[in-house]
Amino acid sequence: MASTSDIRKGLCIVYNNDTYKIVEFLHVKPGKGPAFVRTKLKSLTTGKVLDNTFSAGHKIEEVRVETRKYQFLYPEGDIFHFMNTDDYHQITLNKEILDTPDLLKEGEIVSIIVRAEDEAPLSVDMPTHVVLEITHTEPGLKGNTATNATKPATVETGATINVPLFINEGDKIKIDTSNSSYVERVKE
Repeated sequence: MASTSDIRKGLCIVYNNDTYKIVEFLHVKPGKGPAFVRTKLKSLTTGKVLDNTFSAGHKIEEVRVETRKYQFLYPEGDIFHFMNTDDYHQITLNKEILDTPDLLKEGEIVSIIVRAEDEAPLSVDMPTHVVLEITHTEPGLKGNTATNATKPATVETGATINVPLFINEGDKIKIDTSNSSYVERVKE
């Protein structure tokens, strides 16, 4: 059993008979009254995110997990195929377990968190940034750069990202996977 002092980002716990991963947390010590920990929990079975407050010293049940590197092979409808980079064992995961499946390119290396007791996959951690090529975008209008104007662009995985006007088809861009936003243009 762990307590609220052991709470950290990425910790997997059992709460309300479900397995949750801590996405955000904040220790709060008000001037009056007892301390508490405000958390944002993501269900690893349904994907729902909920806010919860634990009082200081509250006991929480920790889930023992292991992180393994897997390579994304290919999608097949709502099923995604991955291969362990150590022993070449293949697994299939449902689209709902992934945070940003539309940014996943074939051959990409991801970290999959599995429960240690029964080897059940719990969540997929994408790399912080991915580099993808622009397959379609409208040309930017000249003189429309007074503000931070953006335009939609389709990348090679089919996702649509808002990019600055100077980005053209064939350019490679770096994308932040946490919020699916443009970071920078990548030079070859």
